[in-house]
Amino acid sequence: MTLLADHLDDHIDSHHDNHHDNHDHTGNPVTVLHAAPAGHAARCPSGAGVEALLASARREVLVMSTLSVAARDPIGGPRRIDHENLRRGVRYRVVVPDTARTAPVLATRLGTLALAGADTRTVADVPTDALVIDGSIVVLPVDRTAGGRALGTAVFRLSSVVTTTTELFERVWLSAVPMSPSELPDAAELSAREKELLSLLSSGSTDESAAARLGVSVRTVRRMVADIMNRLGARSRFQAGVKAADRGWLMERAG
Repeated sequence: MTLLADHLDDHIDSHHDNHHDNHDHTGNPVTVLHAAPAGHAARCPSGAGVEALLASARREVLVMSTLSVAARDPIGGPRRIDHENLRRGVRYRVVVPDTARTAPVLATRLGTLALAGADTRTVADVPTDALVIDGSIVVLPVDRTAGGRALGTAVFRLSSVVTTTTELFERVWLSAVPMSPSELPDAAELSAREKELLSLLSSGSTDESAAARLGVSVRTVRRMVADIMNRLGARSRFQAGVKAADRGWLMERAG
C-alpha cells in the first residue's frame, strides 16, 4: 500500500510540475483548479470546480479522506452535492480514519451520508485524500502547506493516475470496517422540532399550517424538510415519512 501511495505521489509531482499553469483548459489531462501563492488568496474557489465535477457523476464516486486539516479542503468531508447524487442513484464508497467514529460532528455527517445510501468504512490510516469519479476522473490535493492545507486541487484524466488511485482505494477498502447508520451518535437523530414537523406533515398538515404550529416561517419548514430528506436519503416526502416511521421517529405522536 505504501508503494502505491508513493507511486501516486510521483504521478502528482510529475504532472503537476508540467501543467502548473493550466488553470482554465477543461480538455487538458491535468487541470489545476487553483494554486494560490503563499500569502495570497486563490483566484477562484476550487470547491466550486470539484462540486461541478461531482454533479457530472453518473455511476460511482470513490472518496478517500484523511479528515485532518484537509477536511476544510474541497476533497474533504461530505457535501450537499453528495446527498443530491445519492438521491439520483450515484453509488458512493467512502473511506475515512477510525477516529471519525468518535468525533461527534464528523460521525454525524458521515452517518447521515450512510443513511442516505453511501457505503462508508473506516480504517486506521488513510494514506491520502482523493476522489475518483466514474472511473475516469481523479481529484487530488496539490501544493500542501506544512500544516497540511492544500493550496491547490488538481483534476487528472490520465489513465495511469486513475488506475493507481483506484488500486490504492481498493486496497484500503478491503481492510476497512463498515460504518453502519446504526452507529450514528445521538446528535444525528432528529430534534424534537423536526420530529414534530414530520408528524404534522404525515397527519396531513400543509407547509403553512405546520409553520404556524411550530412558530416558524414556511421557508424554514421547507428547508427543514429538505434537510430531513437528505439525511434519510429520501427522494420524496412520502418516502421520507416511511423511512422516518421505520426508524421509530413518528411513534410518539402516533401513540
